[in-house]
Amino acid sequence: MGVRLLVLTVLSVALMVVDARFTLLKPVRSQMSLVLMESYWITDLPQRLWQGVASQFGSRTELVAENEKLKTENLLLQGRMQKLAALTEQNVRLRELLNSSALVNEKVEVAELIGMDPNPFTHRILINKGERDGVVLGQPVLDARGLMGQVVELMPYTSRVLLLTDTTHSIPVQVNRNGLRAIASGTGNPERLELRHVADTADIKEGDLLVSSGLGQRFPAGYPVATVKEVIHDSGQPFAIVRAVPTAALNRSRYLLLVFSDNRTPEERANDAAVAQEAQDRQGGESAAPAAPAPAAPAVPATVPKPQATTPAATAPATTPSTAPATPAATPARPATHAPASQPARPAARPPASTPATAPAPRGAREE
Repeated sequence: MGVRLLVLTVLSVALMVVDARFTLLKPVRSQMSLVLMESYWITDLPQRLWQGVASQFGSRTELVAENEKLKTENLLLQGRMQKLAALTEQNVRLRELLNSSALVNEKVEVAELIGMDPNPFTHRILINKGERDGVVLGQPVLDARGLMGQVVELMPYTSRVLLLTDTTHSIPVQVNRNGLRAIASGTGNPERLELRHVADTADIKEGDLLVSSGLGQRFPAGYPVATVKEVIHDSGQPFAIVRAVPTAALNRSRYLLLVFSDNRTPEERANDAAVAQEAQDRQGGESAAPAAPAPAAPAVPATVPKPQATTPAATAPATTPSTAPATPAATPARPATHAPASQPARPAARPPASTPATAPAPRGAREE
C-alpha cells in the first residue's frame, strides 16, 4: 500500500512539473475541460433552479417597483444615448479629417461566468466561451461598469480570464480629466488597484476616473478602469502612493462582454488607410473622366477653318493692286472656299500667280 502511494505521489509530482514546464499536456487539459464542463453545469444547477423559483414567486409589489425603476433608467439612458450619438458622429468626422482608421465601435459578445479559481492568491474566472466561439488569447473582457481583465487560457468551449486585481496583471491607464498616463497594477485585493511610479507633483486627485489609454494595443481605449480613492504625498519620496477602486464588479458580475477589437498593427492600419484613400481617388478620377471629351468635341471643327483662314491671307495682297489684276486672283479664291480639306495642294500651287500680279503694279505706276 505504501509503495502504491509513493508511486502515485511521484507520478503526480512529475505530471505537475511537466505541465508547468512544457506544453505536452495542453491538449489533454483541453479535452478534460470538455468532461469537466458537465460537472460545472451540474454544480451550478442548484443556483439556477433557485433563481428560477425565486423569479417565479417574486411579489407583485417588487415587480411593479422594479418596472418603474427600469422605465426611469431607460428614459435617462435614452437621453444620454442621443447625446452620445451626436458625439459619435462628431468623432467620426474628426477621425476622417485626421485620416485615422481607428474603430469607434467594437464588436462584443455576451459570455457567462461559470466558475472561479479556488486559489486565493490568483484572481481568475472561467467563462462559457472558448476557441470554437472565436475567442483569442489576450482578448479584453468587461462588464456593464468597466474593464475586468483579459483572456489568458483557451479551451474549446471555455476560457480563463485574468482579472485586473491579480498581482501579475497591469494595464496602461490615463486620467480622464487631464490625460495623465500611468500604469495600474493589481494588488491581490479585489477592491483595490495601485498606480505605480506616479510623480509626487502629478496632477491627480481623489475621485478622478481612470480609463484605458489603448497603449500596448491590448485593451481598447476609453473604457473605465478604476476611480482614484486615495492619493498620499510624501515629501521624502519621488513617487506618490495612489490607490484606486475598480469600476467593474469583479466579484459580483455574472454576465460579461468579450470585446473583439481591431488587432491590426499601426503599419497595417496605415497601409489599409492609404489603399482606401487611393481607391477613393481612383473612383473620383474615373467619375470625372467622361466629362473631359465634352470640350474636345468642338475643338475638331475649330481646326477645320484654319486652312481657309490662310487662303484669304494669300489673296489679300492680290487685291491691293489695281482692279484689273484683282479679277483673275479672285477666281482661285472661290474654289479655295469650297475645296475640301483633303486637297490643300491645289490652292498651294496657285499662290505663285499672285507674284506676277504684284509685278505689273510698278509698271502701271511708271505708265502713269
